[in-house]
Amino acid sequence: MDSKVSASKADPVVISGVGIAASLGSHREEVWQAIQRGRSGVRLTRASDQIGALRIPCAMADWLPAEPPGSRSLKSIRMCRTAAAEALDDADIDWRRVDRGRFACSVAAQFGDIGYLYLDQDQRVADPSLLEHAWHKEFLPSSISDSVAGHFGLYGPRLCYATACASGVVSLLAAARMIEEDQADMALAGAADAVTEIILTSFYRMGVLAEGDNPAEACRPFDRGRTGFVMGEGAGLMVLERRSHAKARGAKIYAEIAAGQMLCQAHHVTSLEDDCATLEQLIRRTVRKAGWQEPPQYINAHGTGTKQNDFSELRAIRAALGSDADQVIASSNKAVLGHLINAAGSIELALATLAMRDGFAPPTMHLQDPEIEGQIDCLAQYGVQQPLQRVLKLSQAFGGHLVGVALNQPNDASLARQPIPLVSDARVRSRLDVRRRAA
Repeated sequence: MDSKVSASKADPVVISGVGIAASLGSHREEVWQAIQRGRSGVRLTRASDQIGALRIPCAMADWLPAEPPGSRSLKSIRMCRTAAAEALDDADIDWRRVDRGRFACSVAAQFGDIGYLYLDQDQRVADPSLLEHAWHKEFLPSSISDSVAGHFGLYGPRLCYATACASGVVSLLAAARMIEEDQADMALAGAADAVTEIILTSFYRMGVLAEGDNPAEACRPFDRGRTGFVMGEGAGLMVLERRSHAKARGAKIYAEIAAGQMLCQAHHVTSLEDDCATLEQLIRRTVRKAGWQEPPQYINAHGTGTKQNDFSELRAIRAALGSDADQVIASSNKAVLGHLINAAGSIELALATLAMRDGFAPPTMHLQDPEIEGQIDCLAQYGVQQPLQRVLKLSQAFGGHLVGVALNQPNDASLARQPIPLVSDARVRSRLDVRRRAA
């Protein structure tokens, strides 16, 4: 299934606002600075919040802000509103000049914020309003999209995709397509997801959760000793519009969406192809549609830390790019953010735009013994500081969903966001190490 994102090269869809809610900080820049430092948001759950069916503390990168007094909003909705408010503010919108009927909302379905099920009968009888405020939001996949759009008064088209761990990126491509097809002038796009008992227990039973004595370092993407991922929660939202639209209202932009591509492995619900042929094809098509004559400089990988995913992803990158893969650097954010399931791709794509802005490809933390398949430089423990004009984001998901998004630096320097200096203790490779690796 091809996206129409790359239909217009002359006036591409751009990202003009970014908002993030995650375990690593209370706002976008705080999360990004924690990523630069290689800090982990993963902790061991307290005895008071053990996941019931497991009866043991679990490693998790959870979003900690307390629920406002009197609020009955689902955690996933609160996270999404937090990130959406930041993205809309970041886009510097003059609402007096915006047609809210042309402002779309494309927010992915939640995986299952079903806390209402765990209320006992006495609680439900004592407060009948819980029935009105809770259950339908938990079971309607579009509840986050509807709630966020209504809260911010976005009355354009609303979409809600449920494509598992690819949902956040699919939502962004769908929003971009609405703008390409002139159904909207602007769009809010992304995803949010919260960890619940049934979801965490399911992944535990599948045997894909990371093991280790230190929870904060349990997830080790692309390490030959990797044992799986840790669960995370949060939200990543972005504001999209045409480049000409952004320029007309005096907005600054993070990146241009050069191409988007979606394919599916008709193979297995949870397992991946042994030969990685479909993922290889996805990478080839995305790069070709972007019109790149050179390979991507940085790949923000799916990188779950599971044996099969990391192996197949590196093999597909090498197969698609050939010898050009020697020039590519790649990393995974899941080592420190956890796996945010439906929201994983949207937060990681948001971080990729910040990487472009500041010219810093962040490290893959906890990577000590790199997977040799593909011989790709996965930025073990330290990131690289360099200009990033071409960035590729990859997402994979249960059901065989594969998504690739190609981002370009804005070709008009006057529109581009100004870089923000890295924190003084950012984990940056020394110039000597960079030269050695190049040799």
